[in-house]
Amino acid sequence: MKFTDRLEGNVVVFEITGKIMGGDQATLFHGKIHEYINLNKKKIILDFAGVDWINSVGIGMLVSAFTSIRNAGGRLALVNIDKIENILTLTRLITLFEHFDSLDKAMKAL
Repeated sequence: MKFTDRLEGNVVVFEITGKIMGGDQATLFHGKIHEYINLNKKKIILDFAGVDWINSVGIGMLVSAFTSIRNAGGRLALVNIDKIENILTLTRLITLFEHFDSLDKAMKAL
């Protein structure tokens, strides 16, 4: 997994690529999430257009990010989840996360 992050107005966008399986990048990801929360940037979008696969550790990473953001009074949205939608549906997490077909729709919603 690799990611880039950027601030667009008051919304943080993370573009995630590769396979989400935890590890060092997951630790960096969590650090960045908390960094933005501490800067009072609590509207966060995760763009999965470049994601090929996710395992259970990756799912845990998403749930942890969701919990941190929600507990801080923020919102988390997922976009371009086509390749991971089945696993989110099987785990019933699809109902937990706000998700949108495009980054533009998510930006407008947040």
